[in-house]
Amino acid sequence: MRVMIQLRPSSDVVAAVADPDLTATAADVADRLPGVVLDDTYTPVAVPHPIPAPGGDPLSLRQPLTYSLAREDASVMVRGEIADDELSTRLNLLPLLRRDVVGVYADPVIETSLVCGGDPAVGDWHDVARLMRVEELHAAGLDGSGTALAVLDSGVNAAHVARQLGRDVTLDTTRSWSPSTVEGAPGEFDVDHGTMCAFDALITAPRASVIDIPLLLSRARGGTAIGGVLSDAVAAFSHLRGVLDAQPVETRALVVTNSWGSFSPRWDFPAGHPGNYSDNPSHPFNLIVASLEQAGADILFAAGNCGGDCADSRCGFADRPIVGANSHPLVLSVGGVDVRARRVGYSSQGPGRLSNRKPDLCAYTHFSGSQAYAPAPDSGTSAACPVAAGLVAAIRTRWPAARLSPAELRTVLRRTADHPSGAGFDHDLGYGIVDPAGVLAALRRRAGA
Repeated sequence: MRVMIQLRPSSDVVAAVADPDLTATAADVADRLPGVVLDDTYTPVAVPHPIPAPGGDPLSLRQPLTYSLAREDASVMVRGEIADDELSTRLNLLPLLRRDVVGVYADPVIETSLVCGGDPAVGDWHDVARLMRVEELHAAGLDGSGTALAVLDSGVNAAHVARQLGRDVTLDTTRSWSPSTVEGAPGEFDVDHGTMCAFDALITAPRASVIDIPLLLSRARGGTAIGGVLSDAVAAFSHLRGVLDAQPVETRALVVTNSWGSFSPRWDFPAGHPGNYSDNPSHPFNLIVASLEQAGADILFAAGNCGGDCADSRCGFADRPIVGANSHPLVLSVGGVDVRARRVGYSSQGPGRLSNRKPDLCAYTHFSGSQAYAPAPDSGTSAACPVAAGLVAAIRTRWPAARLSPAELRTVLRRTADHPSGAGFDHDLGYGIVDPAGVLAALRRRAGA
């Protein structure tokens, strides 16, 4: 079984791992772990430590927290494999044999959110632009200029996106990142799922700077044609923390769109196991998601395509299919509707596993757009998530995190969402369909307050 191993080595080793100017190896951190075949191609990652406010509960993650990467607080994560027939024994013995081992966690396969095919497109990307009030946003100076937009997916083909949009695309090659097993230059990957996601985000935020992170091309053993493993997502988010920290605090803006997830418990420990991912807020990836949000990033995840009406055949969770970071309380979990405001049947329904009120809201999908899968539409919550991310990136043009925190922006988006039934919240549409006009009005009121 593939696993992530969290250790607390000496403070000097922690400091070396956390320092972006230094490179530590797996052997430096975790040499000779009995029964573990370490992946020596994987660069160790510093995992922030959650710290409660004075008087807070040191055992609870459901309270206000700060996340520390200080050498005396943080831990370090490596990855490797443990033989399936030795798994139970090794999990029990490792912390006894090595006192620096903090925990052993699942490293599940992560995949794109595909859909049941056959249904034609409903409208096109110009309809999406109209519904997203692109002209009004741009007239207000909200077009994504200066906003970093990280697309964690299968890689972006920038030339294809530019052709389909009919405008230049700003690609941030310097801050793009790839897993160690991925070959290729930023913006030059095959036209596929990641290209669709970049196109859909740039409908609303055409001047955002795209950070290309081909997370789903890592092709780890046991993966899929387009798929990766969660440990690469941990490394990607660690890289993005460095990107964010390098920005001036007063203009900090980073939007992270994730149209992927873990759809089966097959590669996970059972819920309730300390190494579980799907239901466990203490899993290293869920911790690093929280720490990146606290540092000022807007993080969006597709809710997934395991809706009761037309679920993806790979959906392996019998109920509550919005799992792990896709259901994290500090991210926007995005479901899907078509341009006629009808929920698409494959859009996953809540409650979520880490947070009950998921999805947060819905955005548009199943339209003719990027032509990445021509003649098939841009579909799934995979398209809805970057459509919503484009709105967030546009807002960040003039509303950086110092002016409007990620939590405050999520609140604005939820409160202004348009629920067709007036329900306020339900587990089909969340708080409703994203309403850019309502968001603009709320921001204007806030600016005038």
